[in-house]
Amino acid sequence: MAGLVGEFEVKLDAKGRFMFPSGLRKQLPPACQRDFMLNKGFEDCLTLFPLTDWEKISKKLSKMNLFKPKNRMFYRLFHQGAKLVNLDKAGRALIPVSHMERVGLKQEAMLIAYNDRIEIWDKSKYFEMIEGSMADFADLADEVMGDLENGE
Repeated sequence: MAGLVGEFEVKLDAKGRFMFPSGLRKQLPPACQRDFMLNKGFEDCLTLFPLTDWEKISKKLSKMNLFKPKNRMFYRLFHQGAKLVNLDKAGRALIPVSHMERVGLKQEAMLIAYNDRIEIWDKSKYFEMIEGSMADFADLADEVMGDLENGE
């Protein structure tokens, strides 16, 4: 699967459901368009993985040496709160209230798709984070991309 891409604005209803954007759904292979794993992201967001991608990550993580305290802690934190989410017949995903509260998710949300995951941000928090990072974008690009060889 090619990497996911795009920003999608969604509205959450009173139950915490949102309509999964068709433009995002079309980027997924048919077998990956219904079942997802939801967990806490690395920043103040949630992360939604197509179930097949979650299984690949879990397989890699299962090879960690869990006798090392840092590995155990990472494994716990990464899997903490993970929940299977299925799109309903109307194409909606339900975010549990506990997950919404964990990251301060309100009615307006942003879905940020990249690589093998979709981040779910409260809209105002997402734009605050982006605006706060733009001043350092050039330095970040140099640090992250500066050592890559041209054309690869």
